[in-house]
Amino acid sequence: MYSKHEAALLKKEFWTALGSYLKPIPNANGYPINWVNYKTGIRHIYFRTDVTKKEASAAIELTHPVQEDRLVAFEKMQCLKTVFRETVSGEWYWQEAVYDEQGIPLSRIICFKENVNIFNKTDWPEIIAFLKERLTGLDAFWVIAKDHFEP
Repeated sequence: MYSKHEAALLKKEFWTALGSYLKPIPNANGYPINWVNYKTGIRHIYFRTDVTKKEASAAIELTHPVQEDRLVAFEKMQCLKTVFRETVSGEWYWQEAVYDEQGIPLSRIICFKENVNIFNKTDWPEIIAFLKERLTGLDAFWVIAKDHFEP
């Protein structure tokens, strides 16, 4: 068991390691990118990654504060589902209406890697490989899809 401070340091070490590993990989357009803090360039659309004691996940989150706008964005994503499946690997769950930890509604497309633990360094290569494949796939998808979400 780790103290809060030790857990925070280990998490920071993981995210630093992930960032260092992904740094030399260019985006789908061939440019350098900050993979850990990916910017979609569209307000209220985010690529999220998370790793816990039980799983790792990668997601697209639609956080538009107006439900109608969020549902329109989710519908656009669904229209691009074929392109999504061609560019992003893994089993993704399409969640039209969920709530985050603060109870704020959002729509999400999410993929999980179960049975990995951020506190077990021997799991890190598997977690990093999972996140790398999902993030590079999401980026390739976003190059095609972004124009559909421009204001």
